[in-house]
Amino acid sequence: MRIDPADPDPAVVRSARQVLKLDGVLVFPTSGLYGLGADALSPTAVKKVFSIKRRPAHKPVLVLLSALDDMMELVAQIPDYAKTLMALWPGGLTLVFTAGKRVPAALTGGTGKIGVRLPVHPVARALTEAFGGPITGTSANLSGRSAVASAEALDPDLCHEVDLVLDAGLLAGGPGSTIVDVTVWPVVILRQGAVDRQAIDRALY
Repeated sequence: MRIDPADPDPAVVRSARQVLKLDGVLVFPTSGLYGLGADALSPTAVKKVFSIKRRPAHKPVLVLLSALDDMMELVAQIPDYAKTLMALWPGGLTLVFTAGKRVPAALTGGTGKIGVRLPVHPVARALTEAFGGPITGTSANLSGRSAVASAEALDPDLCHEVDLVLDAGLLAGGPGSTIVDVTVWPVVILRQGAVDRQAIDRALY
């Protein structure tokens, strides 16, 4: 289904929401690349994401929040220093916390940790808010292959297995989110991405 990247049609968003409610998996646009979305608190839906991506079980999958209230279900605790980094949301910063009890073990890749962020792209925001809960935000590609910035570049095998593709045209591309582990102090940057080290240091210090 086509969707306007700047002004998503509520009817299309409702169709996508229904897919999520039924433990389905969809492709949707984020700020730079397309992602795979599913109900992050549903073990059935999370299992489908891993299967579709051919993702090894030991590799965790990050989650997009519908609102900060989602944190109550996803994480065990929020250190004070992590709250200062949350001020950089919405945007390209994923924070890794100790996972809460409701988080499917598969989502953490057996690490006991969960990466979360608040999305900035209008479609991703509309989708998570309509769903009213966290969804997976892993890239829409087969494991080991490059992430894509257009629906046309999606792997045909992946497209055959998802329930819906939201086509917002060509996205900006570029790096993924910066991933920061806030379960330790000093925090550890696990992957440098859209948010640079200087912005993180300014927020912390």
